Amino acid sequence: MKWVLFVDEHALPCFKTYNSTTAQIRATRLKIEKNSLCSQFGFLFKESQMCKSVLCSRLHGRYHELAPHLVPMDYTNDPECKIPPALIVNMPELKENPFRNRIVESFSEDGQGNLSFNEFVDMFSVLSETAPRELKAIYAFKIYDYNVDNYLCKEDLEKTLNKLTKEELTPEEVELVCEKTIEEADLDGDNKLSFADFENMITRAPDFLSTFHIRI
Repeated sequence: MKWVLFVDEHALPCFKTYNSTTAQIRATRLKIEKNSLCSQFGFLFKESQMCKSVLCSRLHGRYHELAPHLVPMDYTNDPECKIPPALIVNMPELKENPFRNRIVESFSEDGQGNLSFNEFVDMFSVLSETAPRELKAIYAFKIYDYNVDNYLCKEDLEKTLNKLTKEELTPEEVELVCEKTIEEADLDGDNKLSFADFENMITRAPDFLSTFHIRI
């Protein structure tokens, strides 16, 4: 039996089973797949096709639109302002994503989700389809690390799974999936996933690089 954590065709991280051998596991898989949100994220521009100044200008337009009372149109002097997370998570690109709060928090220096323009650019850069797999893996790990201890423990995985399934799985099903995920991916036997464990796990998820992105 093989369990992996991956990003599915709807661009959201998801638990899925392979070679399931019991009716309970098959039923769990169906519930997970049924409830994966169809956000259909993408990314419209690439740096090879658009110079960096145009890219930043476009993002600044979006940044300004979120809070015109906070963000000046002339940002050439690098104004020190931050947009609160309540405004960012309601962007069309994020509002249907169950990890929207964690995504924004992971890119904010204060850990609370308040983003400067540079952090806003970082978020869209990392989540672009052209960002390196290694960079995407770092931030995916941060997003799933709810207790910010640099490991993915059973509790982190349970929260992740509940987000994905809108808490429709039973506690027993959640526990089963998380235990099997750790059993399969934990290379050093400490009953939690280090970044190395996580990185090794997503190498078996060929869709990870192409779907961990958002559209602007």
